[in-house]
Amino acid sequence: MKKIWLSSPHMGNAERAFVESAFDTNWVAPLGPNVDGFEQDLSLFTNVPYAAVLSSGTAALHLALILAGVEKEDRVLCQSFTFSASANPVVYLGATPVFIDSEADSWNMDPELLEKAIRECIGQKKKPKAIIPVHLYGMPAKMDAIMRLARKYEITVIEDAAEALGSMYQQKQCGSLGDMGVLSFNGNKIITTSSGGALLSAQETWITHARFLATQARDPAPHYQHSHIGYNYRMSNILAGIGRGQMKVLGERVQQRRRNFETYRNAFAQFDGIAFQQEGPDSFSNRWLTSIIIDPAKQKGITREDIRLGLEKENIETRPLWKPMHRQPVFADAPSYTNGTSEKLFNNGLCLPSGSNLTSEDLDRVIKAIQKILK
Repeated sequence: MKKIWLSSPHMGNAERAFVESAFDTNWVAPLGPNVDGFEQDLSLFTNVPYAAVLSSGTAALHLALILAGVEKEDRVLCQSFTFSASANPVVYLGATPVFIDSEADSWNMDPELLEKAIRECIGQKKKPKAIIPVHLYGMPAKMDAIMRLARKYEITVIEDAAEALGSMYQQKQCGSLGDMGVLSFNGNKIITTSSGGALLSAQETWITHARFLATQARDPAPHYQHSHIGYNYRMSNILAGIGRGQMKVLGERVQQRRRNFETYRNAFAQFDGIAFQQEGPDSFSNRWLTSIIIDPAKQKGITREDIRLGLEKENIETRPLWKPMHRQPVFADAPSYTNGTSEKLFNNGLCLPSGSNLTSEDLDRVIKAIQKILK
């Protein structure tokens, strides 16, 4: 049987022309017209004045933490229910991630637990240097509440919008809501450059310094001179060309993924034990991944694993929801503020195939396979 992937790359028709232009002009380097153009495209789309395209979303997070002044033994408040890349750069700098559990509405950082963590850190004379909320699976976090707390306690917000390009909160693009925004263009994201990421900010000095650090922090001298530790984090002109082509179909990709979600929701409406991640009144999700929650008590004991393994036999790729960071062995000693929400979601949640290149036949095959298991 044909493999149905969770979220595979989906190319348009314009990427090849930008890449061929890079070859024709010999701009095969981590600089060039496509890099400049991709940054301009992202700024226009997100309405954030300045952007730096980089080698990965993780690189963008690392640089954002440096710009926020995070140093050894500092504390950074991180969302627990997400991929480890949101927290790993904190450890690169010798700082301590403090994990915040989710609220049940958006599945993202709980503002009440966030304030509790801030207060306790301040009480321990370890005021956090940054907050990293995540828009999980494209669903916007409660950024109004998070930003109010950040302003109240004067803490920098690094908005992890790696999964949320094209999502909006209160009519504003995700990536534009924090002090800095981070994007990812990994192969499974809503648009891709095969690998890559971007850092966004309204502060020009931050983005200028990020570009400097990302190109090995070379001083302006005729010889190679370095006064700072730098990184090889700049995106190549070839990959940026792919990104420029992908930006031309971003709106279409969002519509396609939202249609996938509606198809799944309609197909499983008859099953009481199946629930979905829901948009709040202020949110518009790109529906990067459609995720379901299976309640075994309402499905005759059928679990997330029964469905995952059943689909695996049908050559259909799925994935459990993220295992919370506070449950990960590598972060076993990190402080955490939990309420059980993310663990419940992890135990019962499954990401379904959601690529914008899924055919109606693909979706029908996935739906029938799940319905067969449930029935």
